[in-house]
This record gives sequence, structure tokens and C-alpha cells, in this order.
Amino acid sequence: MSYSGKSGGSLDQYSCLADIILELEKELRDLGLWESEAPSEESLASQAPFCVDTLNFTQWLQFVFTERIKWIIESEAPLPTSSGLVPMAEEYFVVAASTSQGIIKILREFDDLIARTS
Repeated sequence: MSYSGKSGGSLDQYSCLADIILELEKELRDLGLWESEAPSEESLASQAPFCVDTLNFTQWLQFVFTERIKWIIESEAPLPTSSGLVPMAEEYFVVAASTSQGIIKILREFDDLIARTS
């Protein structure tokens, strides 16, 4: 039996999201991409998609994306209706030349979960 929260999302969906976020955090740490200090409030307040004008993609993942998804999980807020993180990640990591397959795999899991719940 699946419990539906306030948003109509099941606890299983929130649990899957939590697992994905934990995996992403671990991967960022393992690759040395996790930052100990947050960017300025001004940088985080950017209106550009992915805060591309003030943050790099991994900073956006850490300080914007993961925090937003944690809030959604804790609040049982509605899940996003679409997600397309993988193309952005693939583009960023081509330019950044980082070892990124783990991050891209995790973001693909997120995109797939959101696609299934829409």
C-alpha cells in the first residue's frame, strides 16, 4: 500500500528522491567537488537558469538543487513536473573535463523518476 502525501506523491517517491540526493552528495564529495562554504546570497539569488551567471554547475547542484529537493521531501510538496538535468550535466562536464559518469547516472535517475511521476 502506498501512502499519498499532501501533493499526491507517494512516500516511495519521496524515499527514492532522498536516496538520489544522498547518492549525489556522496558522489560530489568523492570527486572533491563538494564545497565547505556556500556562495554569497547574491549568487544564490540569480534568476538565470541553473544560476549559470553566478555559480558553476556543481555549486548549483549542491547549494540550489539538493536544498530545493530536500525541502520538497520534508514538506511533501508537489514534485517537479519535468526535469532535464542530464543534458546540462553532460554539457558542463564536457567543458569542465571532470570525471562525471557517476553524477550523470544519478541525475538520469532523478530525471527518470520525475518523468514517471508526471
